[in-house]
Amino acid sequence: MNNSDLLLELLSSNIVWVLLAVFIILCVLLGVRIVPQSEKYVVERFGRLRSVLGPGINFIVPFLDRVRHKVSILERQLPTASQDAITSDNVLVQVETSVFYRILEPEKTVYRIRDVDAAIATTVAGIVRSGIGEMELDEVQSNRQQLISRIKQQVADAVDDWGIEVTRAEILDVNLDEQTRQAMLQQLNAERARRAQVTEAEGTRRAVELAADAELYAAEQEAKARRISADAEAYATGVVAKAIKENGLEAAQYQVALKQVEALTAVGQGDGKQTILLPSSALDAFADAFTLLKGAK
Repeated sequence: MNNSDLLLELLSSNIVWVLLAVFIILCVLLGVRIVPQSEKYVVERFGRLRSVLGPGINFIVPFLDRVRHKVSILERQLPTASQDAITSDNVLVQVETSVFYRILEPEKTVYRIRDVDAAIATTVAGIVRSGIGEMELDEVQSNRQQLISRIKQQVADAVDDWGIEVTRAEILDVNLDEQTRQAMLQQLNAERARRAQVTEAEGTRRAVELAADAELYAAEQEAKARRISADAEAYATGVVAKAIKENGLEAAQYQVALKQVEALTAVGQGDGKQTILLPSSALDAFADAFTLLKGAK
C-alpha cells in the first residue's frame, strides 16, 4: 500500500466520523425540545397525535416525531363584540360583550375547531340573545351581574369540548334607541313626580300625627295634674278628718273661730277713713269665737 492509498483511507475514515458526529448533533437538535412556560407543543408522528409537550426540556424521536402546533396557554381576550337583542317586552337593545379565555387542552383545540375566536364570538352572541329574550328591559338593567354569570356558564359548557376555559365574561354596555330612551325618560320623570307626591303626603300625615300626639300628651299631663290636685285635696280632707276624730269637734270649731277672728281683724285694719260693712253673722262669729277662746283658756 503506497502513501496515497493510506492517505485516502485515512481521509475516508475521518469523513465517516465527521458524518457520524454531524448525525448525532442533528439527532440531539431534533430530539430535544425546550418549551417556554407560556406554551404547549403538540407532537405528531406520521400525521397522528403523539403527545403534548409541557414547559421545560422534552425529548422526542428524531425524524419520526414532529412538533406540529405551538399553542399559547396565556389568557386571551376576544375583541369587543356588539349584537342586537330583543327583550321579552319587545325592546330592541344593543349589547356590547367581551370574553376572556385560555386554552387548557391544546390537543382538543387544534383538532376540533379551526377558528377559536370566531367560534366563541358566535356562541356568545347566541347565548346573549337567548338570555336577554327571556328578560324584561328593567331586569336587563338591574340584573346585569346575573346575566353575566349566566353567559359565562353557558359559554363554558359550550366550549368545554374544545379544551378551553372561559375565565371571564363581561357586558360592557346596553344601548337603547333614541325613541326608547325618550320613553324611559318620561317614565322616569313620572316616577319622580309620583315619589315627590308620596313624600309630601307622608310628610303631611306625619305632621298631623305629631300634632295629635302633642294634644294627647297635653291632655294626659292636664289629667295627671288634676289627679295630683285631687289626691292632695283628698289627703288634706283625710288629715282634717283624722284631726277631728282624734281631737274632737270642738278643736275644729276652735280653729275655724280663730280664723274668723283673724280675718275680721285684717279687714278692720286700715287708715280709718274707709267704711266697712259687715253682715250680722259676723258679730255672731265674734261671739262664737270669744266663747270658744274663753273656753279654751
